[in-house]
Amino acid sequence: MLARLSQHLAARMGLHFPPERWNELQRGVAATAKEFELGSPMACADWLMASRMNRQQVEMLASNLTVGETCFFRERQSFDILQMEILPEIIRRRRGGDQRLRIWSAGCCTGEEPYSIAIILRQILPDLADWNVTILATDINPRFLHKAAEGVYGEWSFRDAPEWARDRCFHKVGKSLYQIRPEIKAMVTCNYLNLADDLYPSLLNNTNAMDAIFCRNVLMYFAPGQARKVIRGLHHALVDGGWLLVSPSDFPHVHVPSFAVVSYPGAILYQKVLQREPVAPHEETVVCSGQGIQPEAADVLTDGSGNSAEPQVIARLARAYADQGRLAEALAACERAVATDKLNPSHHYLRAMILQEQGAADEARSSLKRALYLDPRLVVVHFALGNLARAEGCGAEALRHFSNATRLLCAYEPEDLLPEAGGITAGRLATILATMKEREFAS
Repeated sequence: MLARLSQHLAARMGLHFPPERWNELQRGVAATAKEFELGSPMACADWLMASRMNRQQVEMLASNLTVGETCFFRERQSFDILQMEILPEIIRRRRGGDQRLRIWSAGCCTGEEPYSIAIILRQILPDLADWNVTILATDINPRFLHKAAEGVYGEWSFRDAPEWARDRCFHKVGKSLYQIRPEIKAMVTCNYLNLADDLYPSLLNNTNAMDAIFCRNVLMYFAPGQARKVIRGLHHALVDGGWLLVSPSDFPHVHVPSFAVVSYPGAILYQKVLQREPVAPHEETVVCSGQGIQPEAADVLTDGSGNSAEPQVIARLARAYADQGRLAEALAACERAVATDKLNPSHHYLRAMILQEQGAADEARSSLKRALYLDPRLVVVHFALGNLARAEGCGAEALRHFSNATRLLCAYEPEDLLPEAGGITAGRLATILATMKEREFAS
């Protein structure tokens, strides 16, 4: 039974349970059986293998099969390198220009990791208010995400933290309980994401153009083939020169030639090798309507001589630039696509996504409303408007947009690819929406 269940979990969730971990798997299944009132672990295993697991089953298993043990500044060397080496160099290069920083905690658990990153940024960046900072925290476990979003921690979570961190960055809310200060909490966005199933990089889930990705003590849970797939996705989600930080337990899974291995005292990091002017993150040419754009043709499309090119080709180029974090070039290409095809809602949507990454929320909202006027059925536009409202603390408005998106999803089959969603299916977006609404709008 355990052998078949292990194979099923590897195929559905990417989770790897070799024979030496079957005791752990058995305990997780027993806990899941109890929560679903199925009577026995055997009955639970049969139920899980009977059909493709739904969202509730996946989330419940994730809650019982993944370890939620973490703390602030865990594996301190990685945070020291981030603070002393990586961030200062990025800040130096971008100060006075495109002042943006994007960091992703992939497998954020209960939030200590992304909040540690936020604490570091507030410490080393005196003009933080002048920067467009994204700290994305994702996990498959909704219970972990709920705790991360609450931001309340006990004494044990501070066991590896510097002495000043708790006093400066938290306030006491009960006996031995501490809540992260609002200004630090606001720096972190907590979202549901399944590294085994979801697509990244993607403008839709904000996983593109990352300067650094923390994916620590995560890859060890995946089967080897799934781990390689995750690493490829994380590689594409990084800008050129971006950094991947993993734990020693994850080292055997990182085999991507275009990562350079960089050794620091007490830690090994992986840096994305600078590429030769790629147009798209996944391919050497951009193909649209049977035509290709070679890398050397990219500049032709973004200067004044590209007006005659197909708008769809220019928009594809804009998306590729956005995925790489080249936002000025992305916006220039997108503006050209809009100018040559004003009534195409997808161009206005893409423009909004780029503007949002640049921190121009009002302009992004205007472009989204224009896209919605041209096609009220575009689910991703309702979703994007909801995320904008959510980021600004407008819960009722966010819920309205998310409810509109959920209603429109009823017209699709779960496996249907959504227009402008970058390969995300209707079923996946429905899962994301349901998880967000349950976690943040339950009342």
